[in-house]
Amino acid sequence: MTSQKLQHFLNKNLRDLKTKGLYNEIDTVEGANGPVITINGKELINLSSNNYLGLATDERLKEEAIQAVKSHGVGAGAVRTINGTLDLHNELERKLAEFKGTEAAISYQSGFNCNMAAISAVMDKNDAILSDELNHASIIDGCRLSRAKIIRFNHSDMDDLRAKAKEAVESGQYNKIMVITDGVFSMDGDVAKLPEIVEIAEEFDLMTYVDDAHGSGVLGKGAGTVKHFGLQDKVDFQMGTLSKAIGVIGGYVAGKQNLIDWLKVRSRPFLFSTAVTPADAKATIKAIDLIMESEELQQNMWENSEYLKNGLKKLGYDIGNSETPITPVIIGDENTTQQFSKRLIEEGVYAKSIVFPTVPRGTGRVRNMPTAAHTKEMLDQAIAVYEKIGKELNIL
Repeated sequence: MTSQKLQHFLNKNLRDLKTKGLYNEIDTVEGANGPVITINGKELINLSSNNYLGLATDERLKEEAIQAVKSHGVGAGAVRTINGTLDLHNELERKLAEFKGTEAAISYQSGFNCNMAAISAVMDKNDAILSDELNHASIIDGCRLSRAKIIRFNHSDMDDLRAKAKEAVESGQYNKIMVITDGVFSMDGDVAKLPEIVEIAEEFDLMTYVDDAHGSGVLGKGAGTVKHFGLQDKVDFQMGTLSKAIGVIGGYVAGKQNLIDWLKVRSRPFLFSTAVTPADAKATIKAIDLIMESEELQQNMWENSEYLKNGLKKLGYDIGNSETPITPVIIGDENTTQQFSKRLIEEGVYAKSIVFPTVPRGTGRVRNMPTAAHTKEMLDQAIAVYEKIGKELNIL
């Protein structure tokens, strides 16, 4: 017999989410997640993936993955600290350190795992974390897991950060204080003010932690937000995912050798979860090589980004202040946002709605992610659909 209280809780809250336009329907992609995808047998221009450089479907990465399966099998077979560290994992970590411009790097199973692992391995209940109010959910969860005092500062507000850093230091309550921020904020596409953050950190002896999930492969000639500002020697933790612009799966933390040594003996996801597959490791190495060898994919991505942004702005849409390919079309009302996204899909454009709790109430948006793999014809078609639906719903 199942719990009646559980059933009441689930049914009541699911109904509530659906009524408020906050229930997210999950769609199934039939085949590869490229610039055009198939859902329910219908081809759609895909503007919702994080596959910035088109590498998730790149033939060169596929071939590397196939060869790795043949030589190393389909799984690592164990956690890293027993005998699950394959030569490919060591090669991947050397490549990541070279890519990020650090002494060393550690590989994890996902970007979310990185934040759960690294923050709690270094911070504890006697410490404090200054966290941007718009940081990703994985940062928030990683901070909570550490049991450190979490002090939120207003988004990219350097005066507020300085004041709260000063107050935390002068209180004498904390052994260590960290400031943590996304490099690129995923909902609005704006870039963290890293030079100012580093300046404040040096003034108050704060540790610095940058989650560069949406910056790696995009900014800094592909090496990320920290490289974009030339701050590789000033940031203690460079964290990122390998599932967005890199096109595969996994995550990493890059930094000083002693930091990486510590994470390998104290970060729980590294200690208690099987390593990424040989195919993932080998494909990731190839992706990083491609990014380091040529800027062609990044150039294509940026050209497509500007093309789509200009088209949407010309129509009169509010696309916020994005400094990256992330292109939100801000609608506001949650139900209208859900309806807008549904109509886009009906007209052949896949761009998902983003509503509370992912973004604040009343700021619902459809988030567009143009990639290097899109053609101008695809983007023209998408812009035409945006015009049609904007007029239909009285948004334009």
